Amino acid sequence: MIAAILETATDKMGKAIEAAKEDFSTVRSGRANPQLFQKLMVDYYGTPTPLGQLGALQNPEARTIVVTPYDKSALKAIEEAIRNMPNLGASPTNDGNLVRVSLPDLTEERRKEYVKLVRTKAEDHRVSVRNIRRKAKDELDALKKEGLAGDDDLARAEKELEVVTKTHIDLIDDVLKRKESELLEV
Repeated sequence: MIAAILETATDKMGKAIEAAKEDFSTVRSGRANPQLFQKLMVDYYGTPTPLGQLGALQNPEARTIVVTPYDKSALKAIEEAIRNMPNLGASPTNDGNLVRVSLPDLTEERRKEYVKLVRTKAEDHRVSVRNIRRKAKDELDALKKEGLAGDDDLARAEKELEVVTKTHIDLIDDVLKRKESELLEV
C-alpha cells in the first residue's frame, strides 16, 4: 500500500517535470522554434484547433517558421491567429500555399521579460510537485489513522517522499537554469 502511494506520487511528479519542459519550450528564445506554435489555437470552421493539427511546422532558418497547412482553406485563419499571438511580434506572410513567419530579434528588455515569465512558470510547476507530495502525505496519514501501516514504515515512506520531492524540484530548477541561459544568450 505504501509502495503504491509512493509510486503514484513519483509518476505524477515525473509528469509535472515533462509538463514543465513542454511549458518552457513555448517561451521564445533567440531562435525560432516550431514548439512555439504547436498549441496555438486557430479558429478552424468555428472550432478552436491547435496549429500542430492543421499543418506541418518547419524551421528552415534561425528566425523563420514555415507553416504548410493540410487544408489550404485554413491559410487565412492560421495567418490571423499567428498575427494575434501575444508577446511575439511576428509578421506572418501568406503566399497562397504556406504561411511564412519571421520573428524579430529579441531585445535585452524582452529577454528579461521572458526570464521573469519562465521563473513564474517554474514556480507554478514546483507548487504542483509540492501539491502531489501533500496529497501523498495525506494518503500516508490516512493509512496510519486506519492502522494499516506501522509508524516505522510510515516514517521511512515520508522520508522517501521528501527525497523524491526534492529530486523533482531540483530537476525543475535545472530545466529553468538551462532555459534562462538560452534566453540570455545573445
